Amino acid sequence: MYDYDLLVVGSANADLVIGVERRPGAGETVLGSDLAVHPGGKGANQAAAAARLGARTALLARVGDDDHGRLLLESQRSAGVDTVGVLVGEVPTGVALITVDPSGDNSIVVSPGANGRLTPQDVRAAVSLFHASRVVSVQLEIPLETVVEVVRNLAPESRFVLNPSPPRPLPREVLDACDPLVVNEHEARVLLGGSLVSEEPEDWARILRAKGPRSVVVTLGAEGALVASAEGVSRVPSVKVDAVDTTGAGDAFTAALAWKLGTGTDLAGAAAYAARVGAAAVTKAGAQASYPTAAEVDAL
Repeated sequence: MYDYDLLVVGSANADLVIGVERRPGAGETVLGSDLAVHPGGKGANQAAAAARLGARTALLARVGDDDHGRLLLESQRSAGVDTVGVLVGEVPTGVALITVDPSGDNSIVVSPGANGRLTPQDVRAAVSLFHASRVVSVQLEIPLETVVEVVRNLAPESRFVLNPSPPRPLPREVLDACDPLVVNEHEARVLLGGSLVSEEPEDWARILRAKGPRSVVVTLGAEGALVASAEGVSRVPSVKVDAVDTTGAGDAFTAALAWKLGTGTDLAGAAAYAARVGAAAVTKAGAQASYPTAAEVDAL
């Protein structure tokens, strides 16, 4: 019996958000809105999103012993996340500087802070969490050697979900464990590199899966998503909504996908549900504050 439906290993940041009429070019200054501070980071976002949906969720991460760290811990606990794996101290909490334009599109610069100190040793020390979790979800806002150590400490029957963001080349050991590898268009292009021989997302999904993952999901924003597995490639439609802020929507998608896969839902069905969760998330401002409950997703 698993204690957790989902263990998220990853980053926890304070999101410093400014609305702008347009993002500045090189050497240009633009005026923005008042600064808003929200709990964020891909790891913390995924954990909060899953817990809001009703998943039994734990987070393994690092934050600083500062106001931003306390904000993040409070947000996780309020969402229902078990923070037993959150380590506190050493260096300041990570920070993400985010600009959001009127269409809801965002640009993000991340200062890793404590996230860069989440080490392989921290993973080994938390091995009991891995053996208590049905699904483990990871991103790349933590050191790559830590992600490799996660793969090496997975329980035999658990499922590994990876969103390689920010994208970088991945060792075969990590790729082989992915079920699925979840990428957006930018991440897919980076991972494909010299293998990018087509502009068709269906081809991206096939080629990425040939690199080792057991399954692949390519998110396409308003165009929905593609899922690729041993059964082939299929498209999952999007849900049409009026976007307010896309910050953290991809994290909500991945969290919902990981949770549903752990319940036994097939890949296409899990992706379809995740698309609804992601759509609900963009209708509100912020990342974690925008994440829906299961009832809100059902009502969408």
